[in-house]
Amino acid sequence: MLAQRHGVCQDFAHLQIAGLRAHGLAARYVSGYLVTQPPEGQEQLVGALASHAWLSVYCPGVGWIDVDPTNDVLPAEAHITVAYGRDYGDVSPIKGVFLGGGEHALDVSVDVVPIHSE
Repeated sequence: MLAQRHGVCQDFAHLQIAGLRAHGLAARYVSGYLVTQPPEGQEQLVGALASHAWLSVYCPGVGWIDVDPTNDVLPAEAHITVAYGRDYGDVSPIKGVFLGGGEHALDVSVDVVPIHSE
C-alpha cells in the first residue's frame, strides 16, 4: 500500500491502527456501512456502496474517538457501526468457503438508506 500509494478502507484503517499502537495508544478496527446517499450538496463518501472500515482510538480522559482515514472525517450519522475488533479478521462481514475449481468473482453492492419515522 505504501509503495503503490493506494489501497482500500481496510488498508488505511490497518495502517493507522498500527501507527497508533506503535505509539502506545489503544486502537481498534471498526467494520460497518455508510449511508449511501449524502445530504444535498455533499459528495458521496468513499466506500458507500460496500462494507466500510475505519478505526477507534482511545484517548485518556475523553474515551474512544472514531476516525475514518479513507474519507478524512470523524464518523458521524453517515457511519453505521456493525462490529469492533483487533483487525479485519475479527469482524469480517462475510466469511465462507469456495469449493471447486475455475475462476470465482464476488460482486457486492450495498444501499443504506435512513428510515425516517414521524
